[in-house]
Amino acid sequence: MAVFTEVSPQEAAGLLSNLDLGTLQSMHGATSGIENTNYFVSTDKGDYVLTLFERLSHEQLPFYLNLMHHLAHRGIPVPAPQANAQGEILHTLKGKPAAVVTRLKGRNQLAPQAADCAQVGAMLARMHEAGQDYPHQQPNLRGLAWWAETIPVVRPHLSADQAALIESELVFQQELARSASYKALPSGPIHADLFRDNVMFDGPVLSGFFDFYFAGCDTFGFDIAVCLNDWCIDLDTGAIDPIRAQAFVAAYDAQRQLTDDELVLLPALLRSAALRFWTSRLWDYYLPRDAAMLKPHDPAHFERVLTLRRNQPWSYQRGAAA
Repeated sequence: MAVFTEVSPQEAAGLLSNLDLGTLQSMHGATSGIENTNYFVSTDKGDYVLTLFERLSHEQLPFYLNLMHHLAHRGIPVPAPQANAQGEILHTLKGKPAAVVTRLKGRNQLAPQAADCAQVGAMLARMHEAGQDYPHQQPNLRGLAWWAETIPVVRPHLSADQAALIESELVFQQELARSASYKALPSGPIHADLFRDNVMFDGPVLSGFFDFYFAGCDTFGFDIAVCLNDWCIDLDTGAIDPIRAQAFVAAYDAQRQLTDDELVLLPALLRSAALRFWTSRLWDYYLPRDAAMLKPHDPAHFERVLTLRRNQPWSYQRGAAA
């Protein structure tokens, strides 16, 4: 979250009124994230998040908003998009696509323990199951094709060693994607960005997932790997915490049993997830956009994570103690 487009209280109040969400009482810009303009708004009827989409188009957004609506109706705790009198959940503000969604209760758990990771793993599996009958299709827009397009763009900013690392990993991932075992992986709508700051806990209990605007159809294993590379690591070194990782995957596996191919390819998918976020952070760091309160993430973190996943692969051991 960040503020690329300034929205006045009067402009926000007008949209909220059109959605019959009450009288605006307060609003403030959100500072985390780097993709969209976000405001936390409160009215006499509740708390909401107002989002203006800076990259996604009116044509792309129905996939994300309708996925959130679909999951909410399947009992997954996600923000619910708010409709106008015509039932439309995609709106326009300041000439840009916009949405208003319910704000989840609680706060982020930024220092997760094994029990927290287990809750996220179990809910992720429930989300994957709930999304299997979602009728719309859209590829993961930050998937392999995007990596192949973006790595040459950031290449001039890298050292020789960094360039060799990122290019060799891209080749590995392209070969992986062509393999029969990869093509057999279960897939469907995934979150694709479920970091610690995209999950809420109300006290000790998980209260919801949010920020679905990187979602797309991809392998469920990739979604698991994204989570493991954030929820279950030492942030200073990037090393996997085996206790948290085992708890996360065991809880997922208990809800939706992993296939043999998913188990075998999990170390490679952990590399996929690390490459994805190293690439995007390099792009955001060296080719930033202007935005109030924008704080690009340090790309070196996921360079370390990728190096470790290549040199010290981690595998889930079904039946092992968490």
